[in-house]
Amino acid sequence: MQLHLAMYPLLAMGHITPYLHLANKLAMEGHKISLFLPNKTQINLVSHNCHPDYITFIPITIPHVDGLPPGAETTKDIPVSSMPKLLQAMDLTRDTIDAYLGNLKPDIVVLDTPEWLPGLARKHGAKPIYFATLPLAMFAYCSLSARNLPQNHPITVDDFSSPPPGFPSPNIRLYPHEAKSIVGIFTRPIGNGMTFLQKLNIAIEQCDAIMFKSFREIEGIYCDFVEKSFNKPVLLVGPVIPEPQNSNLNDLFDSWLNGFSQGSVVYCALGSECVLEKDQFQELVLGLELTGRPFLAALKPPKGYETIDSALPQGFEERTKGRGMVYGGWVQQQLILQHPSVGCFVTHCGLGSLLEGLVSKCQLVFMPRAVDQFVNARVMSLELRVGVEVEKDDRDDGFVARESIEKAVELMMDEDSQLGGEVRGNHAHWRDFLLMEGLEKSYIDRLIASLQELLC
Repeated sequence: MQLHLAMYPLLAMGHITPYLHLANKLAMEGHKISLFLPNKTQINLVSHNCHPDYITFIPITIPHVDGLPPGAETTKDIPVSSMPKLLQAMDLTRDTIDAYLGNLKPDIVVLDTPEWLPGLARKHGAKPIYFATLPLAMFAYCSLSARNLPQNHPITVDDFSSPPPGFPSPNIRLYPHEAKSIVGIFTRPIGNGMTFLQKLNIAIEQCDAIMFKSFREIEGIYCDFVEKSFNKPVLLVGPVIPEPQNSNLNDLFDSWLNGFSQGSVVYCALGSECVLEKDQFQELVLGLELTGRPFLAALKPPKGYETIDSALPQGFEERTKGRGMVYGGWVQQQLILQHPSVGCFVTHCGLGSLLEGLVSKCQLVFMPRAVDQFVNARVMSLELRVGVEVEKDDRDDGFVARESIEKAVELMMDEDSQLGGEVRGNHAHWRDFLLMEGLEKSYIDRLIASLQELLC
């Protein structure tokens, strides 16, 4: 039975990309996908649609909301503080989505934010399913249902400083500044008298199942916890590793990396939406310098600066000339991680970057900066033990000192380090597991069977 799925992700690249990756996996098995995407954003993703005969990008125009820059479509176009405005703009697309669903008649509607979308799905005879781009462990940690908190409960930092009752891991806890940042996002008013967390919970409660980009071998304990907390089936889609890029690495990076020995380069990237404060930006690059190793850092200019060069510490470029590169634009991360000269990956622990790091041969250093990244770092460093997390400074804002960065990199790169050896062995085990022939297809096959059962 061929399925037809309509997908409407939150308009952030960290959400859109997993939806498109899943669409590619389902399309490979002959299923039809209608993916709602803003007009300009579609253009940038056409090359990532591996099965255009089965995947159709449905264009939507994002209405203007006071406070949004003209033409803004995704979180990439706005500061973090404007996220509520973007969610308001998504709410204004309701009538457009309603009309499209009436014409498309999909079997299933996949969503991750609009609380009104499950009702529209049922109106047009489709099953609504929530596809969480948060990892299972983070989703379980933040569950209001598991904490038995009412919808109108005023969320506080104390609520999220500890895991909910019955949480299956003793290792996962948040520092106060981490809990504070999560509470700040979740409790932000969106409109209609609701917060972001309330919108999410209403959407989840109204869906027939919850999907996660995960696998039981690693997050099975959290899968069982979420199923019990929400009393809904949890469907695991597997790792959904992006298709290998057919293109070649940009000549600028390829020729630069070719100048160094195998496994010697430290690559640092904190994601396309991470903008550091100037002092943390400078401390990070000084930490990379302190390692004495060649390094390539893909970072956005810090707050208040237009360019990378203008924000670098005094004398930094002269001291690191020939062995260090700090680049402010988009990079081909998968290809960089596959380059034989790259031996260490300092990552912010976004789920996509983590998967790309896990299937590479690079040693992993975790420097989480926001939301789910904190829990991801704890799972990877304390449970799977596939890398090390950079130690925080004594400050209460999560500041990371240059010495901590240097220490973490050296732990992973020093071949005589006992901890490094143990971690490298664990990483090799999970890399082999993730790349095991047939693993991903077995999860996709089970997912498709589960989706078909939901329709019966």
